[in-house]
Amino acid sequence: MAATKPPLRHTLSTRAPSEGGARAPPLPHPVAELRLINGFDLLRDGVPIRLPRSVQRLLAFLAFSERPLERVYVAGTLWIDASEERAFASLRSALWRANRHAIPLVNTESSRLALAPGIRVDLRAAAEQARSLVDGSAGDDVTLDSFALAGDLLPDWYEDWVLLERELYRQLRLHALEALATRLTALRRFEEAVEAALTAIANEPLRESAHRTLIRVYLAEGNPSEALRHYEQFRVLLDERLGLVPSLQLEELVAEMRARSLTVR
Repeated sequence: MAATKPPLRHTLSTRAPSEGGARAPPLPHPVAELRLINGFDLLRDGVPIRLPRSVQRLLAFLAFSERPLERVYVAGTLWIDASEERAFASLRSALWRANRHAIPLVNTESSRLALAPGIRVDLRAAAEQARSLVDGSAGDDVTLDSFALAGDLLPDWYEDWVLLERELYRQLRLHALEALATRLTALRRFEEAVEAALTAIANEPLRESAHRTLIRVYLAEGNPSEALRHYEQFRVLLDERLGLVPSLQLEELVAEMRARSLTVR
């Protein structure tokens, strides 16, 4: 389709409005669960529902936005290389396939499309959890296991509209892991803080902010030798992989650590 398409309103960057500005309470018993992290799955009472690829793409695309989307936008994005007539025909076919099950999957009551009420999306829940860590609203009763911070979004999908959402979620997840490590350090739960920081590093080995977070955990724990050892490992890795040196921020952190060590002597 030749028409210029408006930007997609992403799940990770926007929140759907509700009456009076209040968020609607979550449904206690979802009709179905849509899983997009670590791969596509649609479950009803724990039992997978088999869907053709066209329906999977449609559900994932709608799940990325908490606002209903115009049919023309959905058709033009999902079938971008097809003519307008062909794109709308493909959309009609996908909608028919989506709603021929015992439970409807897509709300088609208007010119806009949205996931049917009662479908819980793991991405939305994980993103909300991650935001609560980043903005500090998660409180003190936090553990790594209680947050869904592992796994990529639809890792084996390579369409442009998926790649953007995957990167948005990856960045949010990494910031959340660093925030969790920092919070656990403040609570003096150092073992858990180290695990959270190492999880961030495992997800992105060249991310300096994650390495700085881990070094700060070691210093707060009273292990300057571990902090220095990790700094040297990261410095070598950065040079070998990218031909770069650590930032001034990290160098100052290590210099301050060494200065304190000399003062103690």
